[in-house]
Amino acid sequence: MNPFTAIKRGLSACAAALALTLPAQADDASLPDRMMWSAYDVGSSGYAQAAAISDALTTAYGTRIRIMPSGTSIGRMLPLKTGRVTYGWLANEVFFATEAIHDFASREWGPQDLRVLMGKPSSYGIAVAGDAGIGSIEDLRGKRVARVTANPSLNIKNEAILAFAGLTWDDVEVIEVPGYAQSIRAVIEGRADAAGGVPGSALFRELEASSRGIAWVDIPADNEAGWETLRGIASFFAPVDETVGAGLSADNPAALISYRYPMITVYAGADEEEIYQFTKAMIDSFDAYKDATAVMPRWAVAEAGVPPADAPFHPGAIRALTEAGAWTDEHTAWNDARLARLNAVIEAWDSASDAALDEGVADKDWPAYWQERRAAIE
Repeated sequence: MNPFTAIKRGLSACAAALALTLPAQADDASLPDRMMWSAYDVGSSGYAQAAAISDALTTAYGTRIRIMPSGTSIGRMLPLKTGRVTYGWLANEVFFATEAIHDFASREWGPQDLRVLMGKPSSYGIAVAGDAGIGSIEDLRGKRVARVTANPSLNIKNEAILAFAGLTWDDVEVIEVPGYAQSIRAVIEGRADAAGGVPGSALFRELEASSRGIAWVDIPADNEAGWETLRGIASFFAPVDETVGAGLSADNPAALISYRYPMITVYAGADEEEIYQFTKAMIDSFDAYKDATAVMPRWAVAEAGVPPADAPFHPGAIRALTEAGAWTDEHTAWNDARLARLNAVIEAWDSASDAALDEGVADKDWPAYWQERRAAIE
C-alpha cells in the first residue's frame, strides 16, 4: 500500500472515531457538497494538516473534499485565483502575493487581494552549533550562516531575525545551499555555524545529537526596538516562547518568532456567508481533528483565529471568530491597519503600471521599477 494512502486512511479513522460527539454541532453550520483545496506537496506538514481536517469535515458534514497538492507558490495560488479551488492552505506566499514581491512581482500577477480565515501558529528560529561560540543574534556577525537559494519564504525569516540585531546578510559569511535540508546539514557537517528553521525538524534533532550540539539564539519579546525593526521586514511575525523541538523543553525554552502555516486563504470577494459557515465548521469540529497529528492542537480558535497573519482576515471569518469569543478590538485594529497597507500596495501598483506605460518601461526592467515604487509606500 502507498504510505500516504495508509496515512490518509489512518487520519480518516481517527477523525471518524473522534467525530462521534459532533452531530449536534454539525447542525449549526452548513458546507457545500464538494470542495477543492490547494496545499503543499503530499508528505508536507501542511498537506497532512489539510488532510486531517478534510477527513473530520467529511465525517461531520458529509462534504467531499479533494486536495490539490503543489510544491510551488504559483502552483498553489493559480487554482485559487482561477476559482478551480475553493480554499488555499498556504504559507508565506500569502504575504508575497499581497505585497507583489518575488514570484508575484511580474506584470501577470501584481498584488493579490487575499484574505485569511484561520492559520496555525508555527515557530521559527536560527539554530546554531553548540560549539560555535554564538550566544546571541549579535554574535552571528562574521559567522557562517546558511542561506537557501531561491527560497524567499525561508530567507525572509532569517533576514528579519538578523535585522532584529541590526544585521544583514552582508554582516555574516553567507553559505549558499540548494535546499532547506541542506542548510541544516551544512551545520551538522561543520560547513556552517547557523541555519534557520522549525525547531521540530528531524534534522535539528540530528544536530542536537551530533558532536557539535545545538542552541537557539533568543529573540526577546521585550526588546521593542528590535521587534519594530523585525516587523519592518514582514508584519506577520510575533514573539513566542517555544518549548518543543530540538534542544528545547519546558525547562529550557527559547524566545523565537511565530508565523502562520498553513493559512486557510481566499480572495476578498469570497462570499461572506460561505466563509462564515466554513470558519464556524472549523471551530465546531476542532475536537474531531485536534489529535490527528502532534501539531493539530494549535488549530484551537484562540491560537489559529487571531492576528497577526500574512493578509487581513475575511469579514465572514471575523464574524465566526467573534461569536467564538476569540476576536477582540485589538484584533480589529490590527486588521484595519493590515487592510490599509494592502490597499496602499494595490493603489501603488496601479499607479506604477500607468507610469511605466507612459515611460515605456520594458518588461525586464519592471521588477526593479516596481520595487522602487513599493519602497516609497508610506
